[in-house]
Amino acid sequence: MENKKADCIAINPQIITRIEPLMPDKKNLNKLSSFFKIMGDSTRIKLLWALDLSEMCVNDLSVLLNMTKSAVSHQLKSLRQAKLVKGKKIGKNVFYSLDDEHIKTVLEMALEHIKE
Repeated sequence: MENKKADCIAINPQIITRIEPLMPDKKNLNKLSSFFKIMGDSTRIKLLWALDLSEMCVNDLSVLLNMTKSAVSHQLKSLRQAKLVKGKKIGKNVFYSLDDEHIKTVLEMALEHIKE
């Protein structure tokens, strides 16, 4: 339990002993940090919110958010790579939606939190 980087002694070592094994490992903490970084952009939040409400193609997202198709496509690529959205090709168009219910839950809970 000795930490060579810490510059102090724990006041409640029993808490440290109880909590330390419950902490996510470094790899998962880094993934969580990356998740919040990608979600931390207002343009991507707008896209995610729109896709929370309805599956949409790039053209419709562009019009809804008053953005160029190129800008929307660029942001969608980042969101796809982060596994926050998925695309489904229908004819010549790709329709995007949130990757899963977890994303919807995170968005809705975060909005509820900031409204308090």
